[in-house]
Amino acid sequence: MSLTAEAVFQRLNAVRERQPLVHNITNFVVMNNTANALLALGASPAMVHSSDEVEDFVAISQALVVNIGTLYSEQVAASKLAVIRANTVGTPWILDPVGVGATPYRRTAAGALAALKPTVIRGNGSEILSLAQQSGQGRGVDSLHGSDAAVDAARQVVMTTGAVVAITGAVDFVTDGTRLGELHNGHPLMARVTGLGCSATAIIGAFLAIEPDAFSATVAGLAVFGVAGEIAAQHSAGPGSLQAALLDALYNLDQETFSRHFRYRESRIEPAKG
Repeated sequence: MSLTAEAVFQRLNAVRERQPLVHNITNFVVMNNTANALLALGASPAMVHSSDEVEDFVAISQALVVNIGTLYSEQVAASKLAVIRANTVGTPWILDPVGVGATPYRRTAAGALAALKPTVIRGNGSEILSLAQQSGQGRGVDSLHGSDAAVDAARQVVMTTGAVVAITGAVDFVTDGTRLGELHNGHPLMARVTGLGCSATAIIGAFLAIEPDAFSATVAGLAVFGVAGEIAAQHSAGPGSLQAALLDALYNLDQETFSRHFRYRESRIEPAKG
């Protein structure tokens, strides 16, 4: 059965009530924005990157977010340690392969992390295509492909990694290989603020902390973030004010407003062939 607005909002209430601890190994450009987005949502963020403590910290967290935006050797090592521990203790984790198609180093690092069985992978169209094909498909962190162009690639990534895959863009797509969700929320102004895709990844992480079904958690996270972005755009003069308005929208979102904006459909698809 397709997720309803009421069902999504129940999951948002669960995040607000439980305030899950979300461990982020993320990039320096977006760290403050990501932490504030999680706080506004109702979750508890922690930015813990050192190899000396990531294993201990992920064990006390309810979800792990791994984002390779500002990639460097220590981060790769810490991410692998954290991910292996997360898999051992049963902590769900999400991979954001930022700019994976830009360089061979990035492709190798993202491929190695994807092989460690993330619960969810979220990227733009070019990132998902690159992850599926392990070839250059992007221009830095920018997407050269619409989200719809990467749906078949997402199904291939599901097959090889076992992860739920989310492709974000003008339309957001989520698939677990047999279900395909389409979210028609968000606003074009969101693309003018750095790191909002990274914030979306962290928001999904918060929903993974309270929802055992990764597909439902991913849809819920993207729906809440997209609706908040729409509301924020209505009260913004440009990218600068959008950032602040988005945090306010996440914090103040109520069920009536969410239900009015929520635009989602779900279909069954044939599993990808190897």
